[in-house]
Amino acid sequence: MDREVPAQIKILGFAGSLRKNSYNKMLLRAATELVPTEAVLEVFDLNGIPLFNQDLETDLPQRVREFKAKIRGSDAILIATPEYNFSVPGVLKNAIDWASRPYPDNSFEGKPVAVMSASIGMLGGARAQYHLRQSFVFLNMYPVNLPEVIVTFASQKFDLNGRLIDEASRKYTKQLLENLVSLAKKLRTEPPKIVA
Repeated sequence: MDREVPAQIKILGFAGSLRKNSYNKMLLRAATELVPTEAVLEVFDLNGIPLFNQDLETDLPQRVREFKAKIRGSDAILIATPEYNFSVPGVLKNAIDWASRPYPDNSFEGKPVAVMSASIGMLGGARAQYHLRQSFVFLNMYPVNLPEVIVTFASQKFDLNGRLIDEASRKYTKQLLENLVSLAKKLRTEPPKIVA
């Protein structure tokens, strides 16, 4: 008797930066190398998503529709974010606002999510991560809490080709992805019961 092969876990990753040589985009690239074999990571570029306008949420811009479809088609979300002014970059918050609207059509509903950050400073984007986690509560997402992937002094952690060369950062990124995949598998087989 043939055994059914479980479907791969589909992870959608995106960075909270539009910059071409963003360290967070480089971190996502490293994640594509480190993702477990039973999963696949697709990276979506937030470039082209317009500023949120509630007047348009019943007739969404094409790029927003694409983003929401990618989120819906995924089993898990991976976000890499820089930190601007002690918080989440506007481009990332804007994309999250679009994807969660209109009100009854939150694309992130029930998705497992992992967050990581890279920064040229000594805190590595930690405060942005904590602010982002506050949004996960309202979005009804299931965050992976450990390990915290916070790449400090990022200019020293990537080579000239944009490859993550810091072994500790690679190790923690790999573990974060393994934990994300594990949570996604669990939620596939044991969806949480929501009591209102």
